[in-house]
Amino acid sequence: MKRLINNFKKYRFLLVELVKKDIKLKYRRSYMGYIWTLLEPLLTMIVLALVFSGLYGRSDKLFPVYILTGRLLYTFFSNGTKAAMKSIRSNGAMIKKVYVPKYIYPLSAILSNYIIFLLSLVVLVAVGAVLGLRPNLYMLQAIVPLTLILVMSFGVGMILSTMAVFFRDLEYLWGVALMIIMYASAIFYQVESVAKPSNIWIFRLNPLYALIRNFRSAILYQEWMHIPSLIYAVVFSFGTVIIGTIMFYKQQDKFILNI
Repeated sequence: MKRLINNFKKYRFLLVELVKKDIKLKYRRSYMGYIWTLLEPLLTMIVLALVFSGLYGRSDKLFPVYILTGRLLYTFFSNGTKAAMKSIRSNGAMIKKVYVPKYIYPLSAILSNYIIFLLSLVVLVAVGAVLGLRPNLYMLQAIVPLTLILVMSFGVGMILSTMAVFFRDLEYLWGVALMIIMYASAIFYQVESVAKPSNIWIFRLNPLYALIRNFRSAILYQEWMHIPSLIYAVVFSFGTVIIGTIMFYKQQDKFILNI
């Protein structure tokens, strides 16, 4: 463990530079640049709120906040895991030339997307303030799901980045899986309104929904988090990190032969 920590300290400056590079590349040649970090979730929220408030006949003025709390977490998980999955292959030239701990690449992909995600939370704060949400102690709980979504994304990203080196079609399969995860995360509808009691287990099986549920408890419903779903999210998040790290270290010496 001490060796791993010392190794991380040695290359932490490279990690910072890779994160900066990923963020700059995301908005390169974009006239509005970083403004899209705020504008994209806001526009998406407006469209979804208009469509689904009319579709379900919702009159809840906080429905836009309901959408944002789900959409922001899902977008980070989706973008982060996809970037991590491609990170080894996209940095293949550097891997072949110089030695760098290979986990730096999926980690930098996750962190760069996480920074963008944190910046986009400004939209949630602004919309909540406009719609009448007031700060309270329950909101401090949001730190827990916001931390767990980072851990979960890194763990899943490590698994995907390992598998994608040997199985290129995973990129397309993961896109389909993300679509299923999105619909099982109740981003723009309430579970009780679309699912029969006998089918709610489908949502409870989704660890991302567990995080979104608890994030909404803290921000929107202003109540204590749901402990069973929180425990499930914790176990899944750290479990994927352990599994992903073991997989990555067992296969990393073979990466250079397949990129």
